[in-house]
Amino acid sequence: MVLTVALRAAAAAADVPPLTPDGDEARRWAEEELAKPAYDIAEPTPFDRIARAVGDFIASLFNPQVSGDWGSVLAIVATVAVVVLIVTAFVVWGMPRVSRRAAARTPVLFGEAEHRTAAALRAAAAERAQAGDWENAVVLRFRALARGCSERGVVDPPPGATVHGFAQAAARVFPALATRLEEAAAAFDDVRYLRRPGTAELYRLVAAVDEDLAAARPLAEQVPA
Repeated sequence: MVLTVALRAAAAAADVPPLTPDGDEARRWAEEELAKPAYDIAEPTPFDRIARAVGDFIASLFNPQVSGDWGSVLAIVATVAVVVLIVTAFVVWGMPRVSRRAAARTPVLFGEAEHRTAAALRAAAAERAQAGDWENAVVLRFRALARGCSERGVVDPPPGATVHGFAQAAARVFPALATRLEEAAAAFDDVRYLRRPGTAELYRLVAAVDEDLAAARPLAEQVPA
């Protein structure tokens, strides 16, 4: 009886995998473990590898094990090459245009979210005018006027700017249009806040200022006679 139990125990033990795997078994376990999705996050990206390779290369140039004066020479050459690449990038591509930064920075125009371009706003204003909706036509055309200045990079109204604040800022850049800019701002303000109804005359006033402003040269660009 005891012998039978011992034989059965030995057979059961033979079926249990060894706690200490051999080389092939250990490699297989490691591959199965690393194949799990959780390890994908820790995998370095191609950009990480490139950045690490560049960093290692530059660090190696300053390694004191580099013999003689060649180490200093290579370090200087590498530094100059990096500076030249940066300068070349600025020369070729240049700095971002002010108008692009302004458009991305100012989605709110006079208290409302507005992502349309000046051309799109002018088209929308003309459509409202044709339909006899003078209130919206006046408002949209003044928004087009302000967005046009923002796109040109000459006046960039911040999100909290009022129409009169914008008119004063634009007047400093276009002094010849100062009075008409204030009249256009007053038309927008009165129509927007129902102080007076929109009319074809007010729309033509704002549209004329917008057209003259688009054709005018900012004060900073004017050449003395």
